Amino acid sequence: MPSSPPVPDPAAEPAEAPTDPGTGVDPGAPAEPPAPAIERARRLTDVVTRLRRALRSSIRTDYPWESLPMAQVELLQTLAAAPLRVGELAARQRLAPNTVSGLVGKLLEAGFVDRQADPGDRRTARIALTPAGLRQLDDWRQAHERRIATALGTLSATDREAVMQALPALDRLARALASPTPAEQPNDQPIQQPAGPGHQVAPR
Repeated sequence: MPSSPPVPDPAAEPAEAPTDPGTGVDPGAPAEPPAPAIERARRLTDVVTRLRRALRSSIRTDYPWESLPMAQVELLQTLAAAPLRVGELAARQRLAPNTVSGLVGKLLEAGFVDRQADPGDRRTARIALTPAGLRQLDDWRQAHERRIATALGTLSATDREAVMQALPALDRLARALASPTPAEQPNDQPIQQPAGPGHQVAPR
C-alpha cells in the first residue's frame, strides 16, 4: 500500500523565500534605491525644508502672511501664466477639486481673481488673475527677493557662486518633481480579461 505524503508540522518554521545565490536578495522584493541616493535625498530634503521655513518666517515683517496664505499664493502663481478651470487648477496643484474651490472662493472675495467665460465651453468658467491679484503676487515676490538678496549678501563670494552654480540643476530637479510619476501616468492600454469558461475574447 503506498505511503501517504508527510503532513506539514504547524510548529515548524516557514520556508524562506527564494533568494538570488549571488546577492542573497529575494528577487521578488521591491527594489530600493541604493543607500548613497537615500542619504543625498535626506540631506537635500532637510536643507530645502529649513530654507523654506527660514524664508517664510524671516519676511513676516516685510509681508503680512495672514493676508495671503501660501496655498493661495501658489494658486495665484499658477494663474499668472493663464486662466484655468477649477479642475485644471486642481490637477496642476495635485489637490482635491473641492479644496481648490474653497481657495478660489477666498480669492474671489478678496478680489484677487475673477471668473471669465470659457470660449471652449459656455457652461463652465475659467479663473483669471485680476490686477489686484497681480499686484499682491508682485508684492509677495518682491518681499522674497529682498530677503534672499539680504541673506546672500552675508555669504562669502565662494558660497554665493556655489549657490548660483547650483540653480540650473535645482531647476531641473524641480521639473522632475513636477512631472507625473509612472504610477500617476494614464494607462492607454486596454485591460484584457483572460479567456475562460463563459468568457470569449473578441477578435481584433
